[in-house]
Amino acid sequence: RVQTIASRLEPQTRVFRADAPAWKWEVNVISSKDLNAFCMPGGKIMVYSGLIEQLALSDDEIAVVVGHEIAHALREHSREQASQAIAAQTAIDVGSKLLQLSDTLASVANVGYQALIATRFSRTDESEADRIGLELTARAGYDPRAGITLWQKMLSANQGARPPEFLSSHPAEASRVQQIQGVLPSVVPLYEAARRPG
Repeated sequence: RVQTIASRLEPQTRVFRADAPAWKWEVNVISSKDLNAFCMPGGKIMVYSGLIEQLALSDDEIAVVVGHEIAHALREHSREQASQAIAAQTAIDVGSKLLQLSDTLASVANVGYQALIATRFSRTDESEADRIGLELTARAGYDPRAGITLWQKMLSANQGARPPEFLSSHPAEASRVQQIQGVLPSVVPLYEAARRPG
C-alpha cells in the first residue's frame, strides 16, 4: 500500500527537480510501534508500521507522510544539516582553543548550539517539507487536506508528551496544522485538477 502511494508521488517530483523522477527511490515499511518516518539522502524512505496502524491512516494521510519525506530528499535537507553541524562544531572547537576554554565550557557551547540554533534549521526544513509534500500529494491525486487530520491524530496520540517547540527539531503539531491550513488554498486546486477525468 505504501509503495503504491509512493509510486504515484514520485513522478510529481519533476515539478521541483527535473532529474528526481529518475532517482532510485526506495520506500520501505519498518515493523515498529513508533509513530515515525524518515528519509535518507538519495530518496531512501522508511515509514514505521506503528504510524500507519496505530493512527489508522488513510491513503491520503499516508501520501502526506511520504510526500513530506520525498520533499526532504528533494531539498537535500540531510546533507545541508550535516554541513551546518560540521561547520558549527569546527567553529566551537576553534573558538574554544583561541579563547582557551575548558572542555566543559566547549561542551556547554555545543549543547547550546544543538538546543537553540541547530533545531531552528531543522524546524525550517520541516516546514518546507510540509509545504512541498502537500503539493506532491495534491498533484498525485491525494487529498492534501489529509495533512490536517494526520497532525490532529499525531497531536491526540502524543497527548502533550513533547518538549517545548523552541527546543524541538519539529514544529509542534498545533503549529503544523495552522501552517497546513495556510497552504491548502494553493494546493487544493492542484488536487481537484488531478482528480478530473481526462
